[in-house]
Amino acid sequence: MLLSMTGFGEAHRQADGVGVSVELRTVNNRSFKLTVKCGEGYSALESEIENVVRSHVRRGTLQVTLRVDRTKASDDFQLNVAVLSSYRRQLDALGQQWHEPDPVGLAALLQLPGIVSEHVTTAEDAERDWPLIKQTLIAALENLAKMRTDEGRAMAADLKANCDLIAGELTHVEKRAPDVVAQYRTRLTDRVAKIMNEFQVTLNAADLIREVSLFADRSDISEEIVRLRSHLRQFDQIVGLEESSGRKLEFLTQEMFREANTIGSKANDTTIVGHVIDIKAAIERIKEMIANVE
Repeated sequence: MLLSMTGFGEAHRQADGVGVSVELRTVNNRSFKLTVKCGEGYSALESEIENVVRSHVRRGTLQVTLRVDRTKASDDFQLNVAVLSSYRRQLDALGQQWHEPDPVGLAALLQLPGIVSEHVTTAEDAERDWPLIKQTLIAALENLAKMRTDEGRAMAADLKANCDLIAGELTHVEKRAPDVVAQYRTRLTDRVAKIMNEFQVTLNAADLIREVSLFADRSDISEEIVRLRSHLRQFDQIVGLEESSGRKLEFLTQEMFREANTIGSKANDTTIVGHVIDIKAAIERIKEMIANVE
């Protein structure tokens, strides 16, 4: 079963006054690359997050966005009395210096920076939240897997269509191949006969047969056809495996392109070259899709 390396998944969970949101985005990459975006204090969980993600995703560039919201408790906010007193003393001194009789009110002082200290999430808080975060992360990964599986199923159908096209074009090539040698023999015989009549010379039939045999050997593409058909069968088997195997498919695609190139260069026939062009175009489409398969 093929898995696309492009996908999106998200999940939300809430428990004991803590709300967790996880978003996952993946794009193709030849190796595994993970980026974690999270709030202050939760970067300590990056190794745990990576372990969980690696158990679900083998390669690709993956971005995890983690948001944690917790209900504020009354003691999460503390007045910094020392800072507040310092502000008041400085403002009173300025008032006397500038002859401003009206004192600054407490409400105005509370708007100044540094007056209220808010609880900062620590590594200990992150560890306490980890079970809920892990549960949410796994749910997001499952949603991601569904999207990647659906897209992989569509890709498999498209890959099969292109492989069928290649097989069809290869059948035309195989049927055409024997005619290439026969036509060459006819052209060579006619040319030799014309030269013999024009210059009144003779030619040993064995020489003509040897020349045709050499051409047939140089233009023989039967081995390449057999190998390309074998690659197509292997490709179909790998696509049907339970485990997505993008790297194997990449290798087979390279080998298919190599065989197609050899067929085109050895065939010495415009009709076969036309079929080879269609084969190579299909292989290019396959190559583009395989680059996005895990």
